[in-house]
Amino acid sequence: MSHIEFRNVSFRYQEDSPWVLKNVSFTIGSDEWVAIIGHNGSGKSTIAKLMNGLLFPQEGEILVDGETVKPDTIWNIRKRVGMVFQNPDNQFVGTTVKDDVAFGMENHGVPREVMIERIQTSLEAVKMQDYEKHEPHRLSGGQKQRVAIASVLAVSPQYIILDEATAMLDPKGRKQIMRTIRDVQEEQNLALITITHDLQEVTEANRVLVMNEGEVWMEGGPRDIFSKKDQLKEIGLDTPFVSQLAEQLGHAGIKLSREPLHHEELLEELWTFRSNM
Repeated sequence: MSHIEFRNVSFRYQEDSPWVLKNVSFTIGSDEWVAIIGHNGSGKSTIAKLMNGLLFPQEGEILVDGETVKPDTIWNIRKRVGMVFQNPDNQFVGTTVKDDVAFGMENHGVPREVMIERIQTSLEAVKMQDYEKHEPHRLSGGQKQRVAIASVLAVSPQYIILDEATAMLDPKGRKQIMRTIRDVQEEQNLALITITHDLQEVTEANRVLVMNEGEVWMEGGPRDIFSKKDQLKEIGLDTPFVSQLAEQLGHAGIKLSREPLHHEELLEELWTFRSNM
């Protein structure tokens, strides 16, 4: 039962407004990385809020490890499902980094001796252990996001949702944060759910859900998804530069054996093509 499951979930923000999600069903395992992509208004951020109990569906049900997400279960759900938002300033409540990491644990009644240990280990996990006495609002954008991640980790969730968590960072900052998150996932055997427009992030996921007009429009591995360039373009989505370059090479007669996801794979494919000439 260790998974998040959406069963025929439909949601709208007001009774007379259009449906944001329409009969959505999918499952996310407790140790996989799933990227959810789609154009603005496709429903992907609404999915994130429903998983965490910030919203509740009008139709269908959502289960986390077999427990239904509803108002009287949200405290249990949020122990398992942590969420990092796009703007970390919206998550800070403590006057110091240490206080902020402790806040979520205090709400969940974690014993003090356990809190002290978790503060240290979660800050170490994101390489911010030397900043525990700093004021969060004086940190750089990347450092703030690391602290926000540490605050979520301290509650020991099984699932972490990143809702455009790297959108406000420069390319170097995004790369560093995603490397940190990937390391944490592997070390602690967590599930990651990333809501993102960053196509490079998507290539690193195990599985991709493509949302379109409130429905799961396509589902598969990154390589399979990005090979369907024409279909993605139809709903206003782009593909990574490497994927576009591979397509142009194909038009020029250089047929690659697989869809490359990053520069290293593209170079390998080109070397193989040259060797077979």
